[in-house]
Amino acid sequence: MTVDAATLRSVLRAHASGVAVVTAPTPAGPAGMTITSFTSLSAEPALVSFAFADSSSTWARIKDARWFGVHVLGAGQTDLAERFAARGTDRFAPPTRWTGGPHDVPLLEGCRARLVCSRRDVIRAGDHHLVVAAVEHAEPGEPGDGLVHLRGALRAVASTAPARP
Repeated sequence: MTVDAATLRSVLRAHASGVAVVTAPTPAGPAGMTITSFTSLSAEPALVSFAFADSSSTWARIKDARWFGVHVLGAGQTDLAERFAARGTDRFAPPTRWTGGPHDVPLLEGCRARLVCSRRDVIRAGDHHLVVAAVEHAEPGEPGDGLVHLRGALRAVASTAPARP
């Protein structure tokens, strides 16, 4: 038996999660969504993962995609994060700036880092789908501070000295 969803969400609000946007080409046009589940899995081979809820309309659009873009967002991209989290809007319409990348993956401009990944595996995990993807192209982006989700809000994270025990 596990704790209930409300308790889990309440407790995990204390955990800072990096903010990224996943994009994919689909037959109906580009699709994408803000996520906080992005993580590195392996250096060799280069693998990353991210998760989508069963209930996500974006997941329904990209679940069969073979290629994905992962965009690490910076402190100045709160508007972009909110746009890709909003329902019922054309997330790729202006003011979103993007271009078509390798394999027609929609690539957002101005991000801290961008990856183009191929689908390696999808694992059903509770009420989510965990996507494991192989990184086939990686590029650093704009310099600057990071963006995290903490205590229910998007927050800038300034580059500071490492914590010491």
